[in-house]
Amino acid sequence: MTDYVTLAGGCFWCTEAVFKDVIGVESVESGYIGGQTTNPTYKEVCGGNTGHAEAIRIGFDAEQLDIDNLLDIFFATHDPTQLNRQGNDVGTQYRSAMFPADEAQREAMQAALDRAQAGSDKPIVTTIEPMTTWYEAEGYHQDYWETSGRSNPYCMAVIPPKLQKLRKSFAARSKTSVDA
Repeated sequence: MTDYVTLAGGCFWCTEAVFKDVIGVESVESGYIGGQTTNPTYKEVCGGNTGHAEAIRIGFDAEQLDIDNLLDIFFATHDPTQLNRQGNDVGTQYRSAMFPADEAQREAMQAALDRAQAGSDKPIVTTIEPMTTWYEAEGYHQDYWETSGRSNPYCMAVIPPKLQKLRKSFAARSKTSVDA
């Protein structure tokens, strides 16, 4: 059975690429959540006025990957201390946020946030927000790293270091070796 978790950690191209390389992850879909506009477009979300975050919805096999490990990977592969930004991406659409589907996920998310805070000398600003309507991003955003990212200078600057961190810090969880 597939479980789903919804996370926002900046640019969805970058977070999608990380989680597609995690053992136990069955699917990763880029989209928008947490705003007030119905059926927002990428251009609208990037404008910063819809209230949505760029996010990913991860389908995972909880027998292979428990939510605690998944959330620890989330905190380790983006900067949860940056308020409303990740690197050069600035605005509430790039916030660090988690959207629990139920009370058990909310508790797991709070525990992961507490673990991340205990390991950080800076305040963690990641929020736990109510699950709202999920809007799948336009087709060209799906599987972006595999289809277009390697020819995008932004992606080439941001994604490989995230993948290296995953492969080094969570080697047993990565589908790819450290040397890749």
